[in-house]
Amino acid sequence: MILRDHPRPWQLFFVIRGSVVPRIAPNILFTAVWAIGILILDRFVMPMPRLSIPAMGVFGLALSLFLGFRNNAAYDRWWEGRKIWGGMVSDVRSFAQELEIFGADEGDRSFVLGHILAFHHLHRRQLRGDNVEADVARWVGDEAPKLLAADGPDAALRAVSTRLAVMRSEGRIDGHGARQLSTRLSRFAGAQAGNERLSTTPLPFVYSLLVRRTTYLYCLLLPFGLLDCAGWFEPLIAAIVAYVFFGLSEVTHELERPFADEPNALPLFALCRVMERSVCASLGWDVPDPVAPKNGVLS
Repeated sequence: MILRDHPRPWQLFFVIRGSVVPRIAPNILFTAVWAIGILILDRFVMPMPRLSIPAMGVFGLALSLFLGFRNNAAYDRWWEGRKIWGGMVSDVRSFAQELEIFGADEGDRSFVLGHILAFHHLHRRQLRGDNVEADVARWVGDEAPKLLAADGPDAALRAVSTRLAVMRSEGRIDGHGARQLSTRLSRFAGAQAGNERLSTTPLPFVYSLLVRRTTYLYCLLLPFGLLDCAGWFEPLIAAIVAYVFFGLSEVTHELERPFADEPNALPLFALCRVMERSVCASLGWDVPDPVAPKNGVLS
């Protein structure tokens, strides 16, 4: 996730980090070269067909509506992912407090909370493919290889539920506490399912394909509508329009994948560190430093 101050006016055109320009530069260049070719042919070789600006305006308006709708849908996915992870942070803090309230001893608390943190790191690996071996081992010790080799974060939750069952059967927590903690544990499973849904169910491909095809068609036809009104500025205007439409399409592509390893994706490692800081504070251990952005990007 990009974390940086808004660039000053004279910096706006030079900001590359976090921008989609590097990825859409070939499309912008192609559009400009295409517009130059159409203009040269019209001026020096043969008259080219003309398209009316009002017709291109209607076409552009329809394309803008399509892109806006798709962008809103993609942002909703990004924001839903952030809300789910925010709820997981809240549940970790509440889980730590409830363990203390219901009288769990320090050994049970460190085991349960350590496996809860391991669950989130394993879930991060599930969503983004991060290497989490060191993070998991730091919290569960010798059990790390077993959890890493098992079916992902589910194994960590099963270990916690088994430990809670033992605590209840041996009287280390009462029935009300076990029920409350079990309810809290089920919230982690629900959050995991929600993130899996976002990760494995992208926006409908047929809709994305329609928008991309329409974008290319518009940018290819636009030079024919600018021949009489833009003159030698035609390539510049076509390039700017291509920047807007291809840029919106690329931004949408990033936002619809909130857990991808990209600058504008959600900072899953930083969120896991927030949980670690809360758990360490609850257990009275040394609190690790928060994750700092690198080059304006929080991972």
